[in-house]
Amino acid sequence: MADDQRIRLDKWLWAARFFKTRALAKAAIEGGKVQCAGDRCKPSKEPRVGELLQIRQGADTRIVEVLALSGQRRGAPEAALLYRETAESLAQREQLAAQRRALGAGLAISEQRPTKKQRRQIHRFRDERNVDGGNDLL
Repeated sequence: MADDQRIRLDKWLWAARFFKTRALAKAAIEGGKVQCAGDRCKPSKEPRVGELLQIRQGADTRIVEVLALSGQRRGAPEAALLYRETAESLAQREQLAAQRRALGAGLAISEQRPTKKQRRQIHRFRDERNVDGGNDLL
């Protein structure tokens, strides 16, 4: 795309496939989850080639450099050509993902819903904790 093209930030984020819809991109920008050069910005801001964007999605934060401008949403391989994630950002995301995997390894998550008997036991356990004055964390 030409560098003199004027594109809105929410449209660029949508075209680069960071968000599924422009409405989600706009909401993220307005919520402060997207920053340009460390500052909050508006959905109508025009990104420039070479500019750094900080994009927070869930637990992950990406710092990307704008390489090209596009207002058209295309396939993922073409969308990946619009930006480049910094090496520090990539390393930090991988480290945090490894920590989340390590923490989740000890959790026993059932593949099925509790039976009626198990639900009664859960409710009984909760009620006993509330009567004893314990904190109800469940």
